[in-house]
Amino acid sequence: MDNYSPRLLFKPGSNAGRGMTNIRVGLAGLGVMGWRIAKNLRDAGLLIGVYNRTFDKALRFSREFGVEAFKTPSELARASDVIITMLSDDEAVRNVIAGSDGVLSGLRPGSLVIDMSTISPSVSIELANTIKSRGSEMVDAPVIGTSIAVERKEIVVLVGGSDEAFNRAREVLQYTAKTIVHVGPNGYGLYAKLINNALLGSYVVALAEVVQLGKAFGLNDSVILDVLTKLSSARSPTSELKVPKMLSGDYSVQFALKHMRKDLDIVNREASIRGVPIPMASLALQLYRIAERMGLSEEDFAAVLKVLVKQ
Repeated sequence: MDNYSPRLLFKPGSNAGRGMTNIRVGLAGLGVMGWRIAKNLRDAGLLIGVYNRTFDKALRFSREFGVEAFKTPSELARASDVIITMLSDDEAVRNVIAGSDGVLSGLRPGSLVIDMSTISPSVSIELANTIKSRGSEMVDAPVIGTSIAVERKEIVVLVGGSDEAFNRAREVLQYTAKTIVHVGPNGYGLYAKLINNALLGSYVVALAEVVQLGKAFGLNDSVILDVLTKLSSARSPTSELKVPKMLSGDYSVQFALKHMRKDLDIVNREASIRGVPIPMASLALQLYRIAERMGLSEEDFAAVLKVLVKQ
């Protein structure tokens, strides 16, 4: 991988390559992100059906958007040219792809699996190799961006896989993403996503810390908001999203706290394997773990602020 140069399909603001296609796409995993990705693909005329572990949710999507609700990933794979998975963790991806009645048991030769989940790179590479042995291909394609960005079709997708698989994946991903980057072979999309989330998780903990400090100083919420989202040299799209949530106490989910804890667990494990010190991300992980023990798993990860509030 030395000297590998990432390739962008779309640069921000680009509409290149957009057009209808006859690719049949099935999607497994109708969570906060998956539901919205599925809707974008349905609006583009690509989506033929969905699968969700809770079948009632698949039925609800089916009735609302007029696509088929499949009872198993195997049935979904059998009907699709491209299968997208957007799932919570290693176990969920393993079960949907390689479990009983999983994607593998219905996968037709020449199909493409696009896993948009954030999971352990080693698990993803293992599954990709298994799929390749069956005459199909898989790419890891984790996402940078919130549910709001999905709705606006402004997410960034980091793709790991062969050149051919990337070229096929982009024909689908262009309908739900603004920027698509081929970062390397299988697993490298996930490596790129993990460094993003190591920074993101640590940054939001830092935001929570200074929001709480500002309140302790007696600053008005409007001053804290302006400093952190408009005036600070450390302002960012993340501060613009998360500081208002912290100040208002609105922890409706854009990205669930349990998923940030899971991602930082993966970061911690991968860094440990390589002997790389990550003190900031490791500390952030401990705070998200405490937040989960406080019952905040299903809230937005900005709720890590609650760990710092005096009880």
